Amino acid sequence: MSDASPTAFTLRTAVPADGASIAEMVRELAEYEKEPEAATARAEDFARALEPGTGIGCVLAEVEVDGVVQVAGMALWYTTFSTWLGRQGMWLEDLFVRPEHRRSGIGRAFFGELGRICADRGFGRLEFWVLDWNTPAHGFYRTLGASPEEDWTVWRLDGDRLDALATASDRK
Repeated sequence: MSDASPTAFTLRTAVPADGASIAEMVRELAEYEKEPEAATARAEDFARALEPGTGIGCVLAEVEVDGVVQVAGMALWYTTFSTWLGRQGMWLEDLFVRPEHRRSGIGRAFFGELGRICADRGFGRLEFWVLDWNTPAHGFYRTLGASPEEDWTVWRLDGDRLDALATASDRK
């Protein structure tokens, strides 16, 4: 790879054939977030998730480096629903820009594109999580006008705990 930082990038909607690129970036994101063992999704999982009608979408950023088009980042999202608004929204599950392409405008362009998708579809919200320790991300998101939801705590059931809950159900 060239040491020259690319200045131009394009955004496009991901398709099922992009599953391998997305899986690779998710693994890189998990390493950045200090949880490399937590990312177990495979290319075929993302390919299946991106089939039409799933409510899952992904925008990819591509750059050309030394004549080769490469994926530089991704913004993977899915639809939500707010009972208070009575409208769908967008949950940004992962936004990742490879380190060598950061500070080139890709992150801001992703949010512009996600905002456009929300507006086109009449979505009432764009929401996402940010790790407490990721202060560079906090600063970036604040420049976009985003703010943390201080009064809410995320709760989760997964893995064996979710399986135990399902098997303990009284439904027959």
